[in-house]
Amino acid sequence: MLQERSTLAIYLEVIHDRMNINIVPAFIRRRLEHRPGALRIIDNISWLFFDKILRMGVGLLVGVWVARYLGPEQFGLLSFAIAFASLFGAFVVLGLPSIVVRDIVRDPGCKEVTLGTAAVLQLMGGFFSYAVILASILWLRSEDPLARTIVAIVGGGLLFKASDVVVYWFESQVQSKYIVWAQNSVFIVFAVIKIFLILKEASITAFAWAVLGEAAIASIFVIFIMNARAFTLKKLEPRWGRAKELLADSWPLLLSSVAVTLYMKVDQIMLALMEGDEAAGIYSAAIRVSEIWYFVPIAICASIFPSMLAMKKNNTKIYYERLQYLFDAMVWLSLSVALVVTFLSSWIVALLFGEAYMASGSVLAIHVWGAVFVFLGVASSQWFLAENLQMLSLQRTILGLIINVLGNIILIPICGASGAALSTVLSQAVAAWFSDALQARTRVLFVMKARSFNPASMLNIFKRFWVVRVMKND
Repeated sequence: MLQERSTLAIYLEVIHDRMNINIVPAFIRRRLEHRPGALRIIDNISWLFFDKILRMGVGLLVGVWVARYLGPEQFGLLSFAIAFASLFGAFVVLGLPSIVVRDIVRDPGCKEVTLGTAAVLQLMGGFFSYAVILASILWLRSEDPLARTIVAIVGGGLLFKASDVVVYWFESQVQSKYIVWAQNSVFIVFAVIKIFLILKEASITAFAWAVLGEAAIASIFVIFIMNARAFTLKKLEPRWGRAKELLADSWPLLLSSVAVTLYMKVDQIMLALMEGDEAAGIYSAAIRVSEIWYFVPIAICASIFPSMLAMKKNNTKIYYERLQYLFDAMVWLSLSVALVVTFLSSWIVALLFGEAYMASGSVLAIHVWGAVFVFLGVASSQWFLAENLQMLSLQRTILGLIINVLGNIILIPICGASGAALSTVLSQAVAAWFSDALQARTRVLFVMKARSFNPASMLNIFKRFWVVRVMKND
């Protein structure tokens, strides 16, 4: 075993050297040579962004090809299975990721106990969730053996979530590049496998096995990396007392994760159950295009908000001025995207998915307007964290979930997939904006967001050369 670890370690070092892992531009590295800590953080963030962009680009291309090959009905069934399994993913993770990372950073000496306990908890959560998935799909689609089979295969991926503790370890060490290597290598391999399945005219079941295979191989690969770059899993020491401590800290995050997952996936599930797999396929094709933009506000806020928080300590007035500029930028950037996509929705769908998915054009034209409120929601979520109001943030997520479910019940029978899209936009508007008016503490946000829709705010954006320029001028 020692020899195997040594060989793998050498192999990883060779990869590291040959790839010349300088993802951060040279001019930034030169400026930060005297600040190795900051350079390490920037390098880590750059790898994470590379991960998202690669997955988004390749995932869209391969996903579109799979959708065209399977057709709306079978693609809808596969999308339903993935969404249905993901509903239970929160119960596997148990809200542990940030808690585990936090505790290891605070006390590195606890890593074996913390990681070992988290792994056992997630393994137990995986088996429990998988059992619930099998029982639920048997009840919901008792007359559809193919649906039960696809869900059973895809849902098996939850059994491998325990390996996520490896990800938590590398995040705590600001070394996410190793995880990016592992996961993206497997991702690319299985993207090629899916293309091979298309060329061989494989069945939908083969694609479900590919989804499960990717989860399994990625799990094994990250464990190998852990053994090579850190320490062996044999050193992990799960303890019952530590389990109680972790769960005591993580349960609010578990509730939040469950609420967010339901909020994001419930429309696909309800549409498939109420209107059938073909309607779910039409809807899934539309949201693949509509949601591709959601990484933009995350990237902007991650870059801007730390300096805003620093300013908050010294000058609250300037802090809120910059928050207003951020809301302005989010609104007009998302409105620009929504307008362009709305007018080109039918052309985009025809180009990407083909004639079989033309009904997705009207769904896309509606669903893309949810981006306006998603962008605002991402920006304001930073404010909730800064003010330590996570419970209020959870409440508005739950309110959005309730609106989405009720909207789906009313609108799907009337408008089908377009009704689900309209319900999603309405729920996002309530969760990200109108809910701010319900609490005295958050009414200031409601007013600020309302101001962002004033056309004059666009002039402020150009005057200030966007929010990033504001940061540099002060």
